[in-house]
Amino acid sequence: MKVLIQRVKNSGVNINGETVSSIDKGILAFVGIEKGDTKEQVEKLAKKVVNLRIFPDENDKMNLSLLDIRGEMLVVSQFTLCGDCKKGTRPSFDKSAPPQIANELYEYFVELIKLNGIKTGTGKFGAMMEVSLINDGPVTFMLEA
Repeated sequence: MKVLIQRVKNSGVNINGETVSSIDKGILAFVGIEKGDTKEQVEKLAKKVVNLRIFPDENDKMNLSLLDIRGEMLVVSQFTLCGDCKKGTRPSFDKSAPPQIANELYEYFVELIKLNGIKTGTGKFGAMMEVSLINDGPVTFMLEA
């Protein structure tokens, strides 16, 4: 499982010209589910994301978490995070979980984030989405479990 997180001032998802979700200050999380990923991995990364101290404190040091600032999160499924570009010039997606399993684990991740009391928006699994953001920093991290 891979989760690419970006600290944002705001972010949103459009599908077919319609805004389906948007957030203000918080985290945009792209989630990639690979074959063999488990609920335990999802739980580990959900806990990590909400507690990761990537927001500035009063001394402008990264010392506050999403929970500390009462920020929001936009979670977008992103199977291309599982792409393997080591051979040739066309990515291989052999490591990506089958859609049904990937969707179940993605939805579980979203549920866990919401259980923390975080306002959470989502994209639509499997849809062609336009994701917009205003990066804050930029601050970007790749988390894996």
